[in-house]
Amino acid sequence: MAALFLGMNANAARMDMVDVSNNNGYMSTAEYTSMRNEFGVKAVTVKISEGSTYKDPYAASNIANVQAAGLYINGYHFARYTTKAQAIAEADFAGQTAKAAGLPVGAVLATDVESQEANNRSKATNDRNNAAFMQEIQKFGYRADIYTSGSWANNKMTIKGKTGWIAAYPYVVSGKNWYSTNHAWQWSSTAKFRISYGGFDVSQLNDNYYTAGQKSTVKPTNKGAVKTNNQKANKNVSKPAASAKWVKEKKTYTLKTAVKLHTSTSTSSNTIAILPAGTTVKTDQAIIKGGYRWVRQPRFNGYGYLATGPASNTLEYVKSGATHTYYTVVSGDSWWEIAQRNGLNVYTLASQNGKTIYSMIHPGNKLLIK
Repeated sequence: MAALFLGMNANAARMDMVDVSNNNGYMSTAEYTSMRNEFGVKAVTVKISEGSTYKDPYAASNIANVQAAGLYINGYHFARYTTKAQAIAEADFAGQTAKAAGLPVGAVLATDVESQEANNRSKATNDRNNAAFMQEIQKFGYRADIYTSGSWANNKMTIKGKTGWIAAYPYVVSGKNWYSTNHAWQWSSTAKFRISYGGFDVSQLNDNYYTAGQKSTVKPTNKGAVKTNNQKANKNVSKPAASAKWVKEKKTYTLKTAVKLHTSTSTSSNTIAILPAGTTVKTDQAIIKGGYRWVRQPRFNGYGYLATGPASNTLEYVKSGATHTYYTVVSGDSWWEIAQRNGLNVYTLASQNGKTIYSMIHPGNKLLIK
């Protein structure tokens, strides 16, 4: 799912729901029990499928272990559809895959709409396709919802009040409850849990939509630990400067990976072009803004702006003249498997490609290995 840099107030949001996929690897019942008892997690939403062919290999074990830990269970499908017919076909594929993996009737099976395919479609087309998917998925006994980013909600598609699971990772939140009229707000992709490895996507639930239709009477056993551990986990704060200012930075870089060139210093601004890996970029200024480090590229008719990474990171570029080795992603690959095969740390692999281990990778993608 989509990830931005997060700087959070320690009391900003609750860890009501965690979402996991093959990128998290095998998750045991003990890990889910720890999330429930020590952090107050109520629900887990697991990846089920993607497009019309990919089945998450960990879906069945995640579903079984989440239920064994006494948590509510839901699923999501990463959408690739561009037409109504494709949306219905993907819903049938997701529903059948969910049934086979053991997702219980009454659970939510959300459509995760954030792909480039959807970005290239009109709002009306996305609305039609999403409606078709959600109507079809209900035929399998699942409840429907849409997951998307805050910048896409009611821009790329319609998300009505009292519906939707919205991802938005603000630079600083001062106790504000974002997207309080929607079912859920995903506010971090880097939350930590005591006995689990790596960072996790976590969401605050604003109603009981993701904890309904299933029987679960298990509650956290240590309220003091829940409060303390949530505060610690949310404490990955990077305090912003009093005011952002442009600084001179005349440099020449060669892109490691494809990067969007925006019309302004906002990830929701229009895209001028997608610059492919290997493109030479000359910059004249840089700024920290909106949780990102941006550089400005002078162009013949003005400027283009590139987000180089989270505000806490250095440039996600490499200097011109460097030689590199790339790996082409094939079906079934995960960050972990690629890192293992090439003797790399999984976080290093993702970082040097300008991504996190929770970013989606797809067959045909080229990843920098060295």
